Amino acid sequence: MSGLLGYFGDERRARRGTELVNSLVETGLTGAVVRRLGRGRTGEMGLTRFLHCRDVTPPEMVATARVRVADLCEGRDILVIQDTTSLRDDGMGHSLNLHAAIVVEAETGTLLGLAHAVFLNHASKVETHCNKRGLDEKESRRWVDAAREAEPLLRRGAAGVTMVADRESDIYDVFALCPAGLHVLVRAKHNRALGDGKRLFAELSRSPVMGRRTVHLAAAPGRPARDAVVTVRVMPVTLRRPKRNRAAEAAKLPPEVAVTLIEARETRPPDGSEPIHWRLVTSHPVACMPDAARVIRRYRQRWTIEQVFRTMKTKGFNIEASRVRDGGPYENLTTATLIAAIQVMQLVQGRDGASNRPMTDVIDADNLPMLEAVNTTVEGGSTRQKNPFRPGSLAFLAWVCARLGGWTIYYGEPGPITMLRGLLALQAKLNGAAILAEELARAVLLPPDQRDGDSLVTKIRKSQVTTR
Repeated sequence: MSGLLGYFGDERRARRGTELVNSLVETGLTGAVVRRLGRGRTGEMGLTRFLHCRDVTPPEMVATARVRVADLCEGRDILVIQDTTSLRDDGMGHSLNLHAAIVVEAETGTLLGLAHAVFLNHASKVETHCNKRGLDEKESRRWVDAAREAEPLLRRGAAGVTMVADRESDIYDVFALCPAGLHVLVRAKHNRALGDGKRLFAELSRSPVMGRRTVHLAAAPGRPARDAVVTVRVMPVTLRRPKRNRAAEAAKLPPEVAVTLIEARETRPPDGSEPIHWRLVTSHPVACMPDAARVIRRYRQRWTIEQVFRTMKTKGFNIEASRVRDGGPYENLTTATLIAAIQVMQLVQGRDGASNRPMTDVIDADNLPMLEAVNTTVEGGSTRQKNPFRPGSLAFLAWVCARLGGWTIYYGEPGPITMLRGLLALQAKLNGAAILAEELARAVLLPPDQRDGDSLVTKIRKSQVTTR
């Protein structure tokens, strides 16, 4: 797994990056603390030097992750889901935020990996109004940049790419500057002017009902799980370019953009429940109810990135509590944590086998023999206690990790915390096996006069003799 984070100009740094991700997964329950991640003073100092190294950068980590995910996209219809999360905020105008874009398979919801990530550092309040600044001077460019970073996925053979985001991304530039071949799906925030001068939301409320659909709402804080019947309206619209104070900047955008607006509104919610109401804007054509239902399903996949952020933060790695300083080291640690959180979420998703993904989404193929050996140690005697999944599949790996993490099979499904514990144990076993394999090769291949002291195998044998 050398180079899991990147190469960084040196094989030693590549190995250190891989060790960092493994350590994050192993110690995730106790937080992203360098002292714990280093597993001792020597490891702590080595990891500190790695995080402070000028050659170690978030862009290389993200680029490495993007190459890995691109290999998984061929022939698949994918969603590039992006969002922003707060990492640090002193309450006085200084804050650090992470904007990330993950890749999810459109129909199954399978998390494939990371496509884009960038840090937003707020040092002070911007004095110039946004209408007087060009796109390159605004933080809102991050929505456009992430879409552009997703364009190569089409060239690598993805069947389709749709950029999905929440209300904050509802800016004209996202639709106007979307790369050719990509689609956009965002939740509407602005009651925009249409090409005929009318307003978006008023026209939508007057459009005919296309149909009704039942959607399942998972449990959320303050809301139990329930089924909701929503009324669906669909209306093709033409958005007009907004007026801006810088004419030259506005002229770079087309005067109009054709999109489709979809509204899903719950008309009879249970007493005391807030009704569901989604207004979605998409570049996808919507000609019938199945088309509308497909777009709604895809938007609801946006929740995946929220789960990744939760795994990074207080529900998992607790990255915002890290004491590593900003300005490079913290950003490096956070990017590595993001990649580790995605690995954990992939295991959670793969636990039932529905995603039909290979284990190479998370670990290398050459680990399969060791994984199969570990599997025999966690299986029980009954049929129910046997791993039901095909060796080499992500589900097979997830089942082993769940068992190593303490899952008993009989009570519920394993969640992210259990998967973290299991991946901890598995990585320790894989690392130990790799060291033992190297020492065995050294003991067999090198002549005695070229060996530097006792090999690990010899030391183990001596220890066993002494113990006896």
